[in-house]
Amino acid sequence: MVRQRKQVATAVLAVASLVTLAGCGGSSSSSPAASSQSLKGQSFTILGQWTGGEQDAFDAVIKDFDNSTGASGKYTPAAGGNEAGVLGTKVAGGTPPDIAILSLPGAIAQYASSNKIFPVSAATQQVVAQNFASQWGSLGSYQGKMYCVPVDASDKSTVWYNATLFNNAGISSTPTTWPALISDAKTLSASGVHVPISVGGGDGWTLTDWFENVYLRTAGIAKYNELTQHKIKWTDPSVATALTTLKQIWGDPQLIGPPSDAVKVPFTTSVDNVFKKDPTSALVYEASFVATTITGDKDPATVGTVAKVFPFPSINGSSPVVEAAGDFGCAFTQNKAAASFLAYLAGPKAATSLVSTAGSGFLSVNKNVASSSYDDPTSAQLAQAMVKVGNNFVFDMSDQTPAAFGGTPNKGEWGDLQTFLKTGNVAATQQQLEKDATAASK
Repeated sequence: MVRQRKQVATAVLAVASLVTLAGCGGSSSSSPAASSQSLKGQSFTILGQWTGGEQDAFDAVIKDFDNSTGASGKYTPAAGGNEAGVLGTKVAGGTPPDIAILSLPGAIAQYASSNKIFPVSAATQQVVAQNFASQWGSLGSYQGKMYCVPVDASDKSTVWYNATLFNNAGISSTPTTWPALISDAKTLSASGVHVPISVGGGDGWTLTDWFENVYLRTAGIAKYNELTQHKIKWTDPSVATALTTLKQIWGDPQLIGPPSDAVKVPFTTSVDNVFKKDPTSALVYEASFVATTITGDKDPATVGTVAKVFPFPSINGSSPVVEAAGDFGCAFTQNKAAASFLAYLAGPKAATSLVSTAGSGFLSVNKNVASSSYDDPTSAQLAQAMVKVGNNFVFDMSDQTPAAFGGTPNKGEWGDLQTFLKTGNVAATQQQLEKDATAASK
């Protein structure tokens, strides 16, 4: 099962009394986890949404930690992939897991402000500082305290394409600009590709990613951050520019097919359309975790040969920039073994294990993980692109907003952009986005 960055809205949190940190000692960059068998007999639980190859890779990390410390960790994927809903229910009911894997910095802030998660120890903060660009530590922090450690990351400024269909159409190089992308899509259409660009509008989070990359390139990083924090309104002219630019692709049936059909296509189907045995599309925009969906297909295209990637194109001369997303491990109890495991997760040994497991689809921005650890060169390329930019990246905008706006199926930004995909009405979409963003922030 592919990692979907914005699964559902975080459930309402109950108010709890302030609690203090229980940290763990040590200072090794690989982990301040206690010495061999020092946690013998201690158990801890982890809740996430990874299944399939991702779960296998994560279970292997837990097993290595257990073998070296004597602890006993158990990972459980949330039923139906609804981690936020399951976690919210458990927290409200007083039975949280010891650790939960969160992908929304907004959810991290919500839980931290309600005193439902615990800050990590100074030793664990040191491990994060030794292995990650500082912005990743900041994303797991709230009001100056680090609560969560980075686990994995996704490069969300990538476009995946079917190299065979490109060759058949006579396209010898990948597009580097927005007009070139449109031109190549029209060439693919003329060559017989039914729907050149496959848009997975049935899962609204894919549309937020499209918007974010276009907005980043038309408005710039400063405006991107201001809109993320709702310091400027969604009725701002910069939003109109981005939506109008998007409409050049979303509003053209020659490129994406009828928009009324595109809005029904699930994410996984949008990928299958490009890389199945008889593909009907040649391009799909989405993050690096597309590789997981491709390798899980019954007739998979080989990542790096048929399935290739190029950076999201420049718009009006915009400089290269990476939008990223990621998962963070957060402690919901003062379990000593769980605290030690979080420190282990932040080190290169755990990260190397995650990314080197064939078919896992994991990428890491841990700067001490070697490129040779990846089982395919495309994954290594995408991971290194994120590592090399250091702090010069932006985090997924909708992941940072209140979940009611940026993380709820068919509502808020997801639903508003689905409507825009169907109607193409820029002004009405802006008004609705502003209305929903304001309501979610109250």
